[in-house]
Amino acid sequence: MEVKNRNGGTLVGGVLLILFGLLILSSQFFSGFDFWGTFWPFIIIGVGAMFFVGMAAGGKSTAGLAVPGGIITGIGLMLFIQNLTNHFESWAYGWTVIIISVGLGIYIMGWWGGNAEQRHSGAGVMRVGLILFIIFGAFFEMIFNSSVLANYIFPVGLILLGLYLIFKRSGLLTTKKSDDAPTDANTL
Repeated sequence: MEVKNRNGGTLVGGVLLILFGLLILSSQFFSGFDFWGTFWPFIIIGVGAMFFVGMAAGGKSTAGLAVPGGIITGIGLMLFIQNLTNHFESWAYGWTVIIISVGLGIYIMGWWGGNAEQRHSGAGVMRVGLILFIIFGAFFEMIFNSSVLANYIFPVGLILLGLYLIFKRSGLLTTKKSDDAPTDANTL
């Protein structure tokens, strides 16, 4: 077992060195393009991805690496989008991406480890993060008045969230239990 863990660490280290070398080499070929200024978040995404590589190399017992991997990768993706759009004020609500990333990590951990309860919990955390993203995003984008997000995407998100709350949470879309389903003895 120790050999497998040592090989996993060597694999992660080797992949990191190769990625870093490719980044440096590619910046030499594209001298007119500000490669580092645009793609620096990929370093963060790569670090997060290495947690997933370590998880895959370590087997089911290392499923917990999916949580920090999801968080770091999610932050890197958020930074990449902000860097491309130059919309860094979106951190006013972008912190909710961390909640979504935690949920995704828990979901992947449950999937990798074969635990349906963790998958269900991860999906719930992602759902909460998405709801917070829509609510805070709509509020702050309307304050910052960014074009597409404030005018179209977040209002549509608010409408969809409202419909979800009305139909799903009110019980209008729930499936009915069959008559032959067992009942709890305490409710009789």
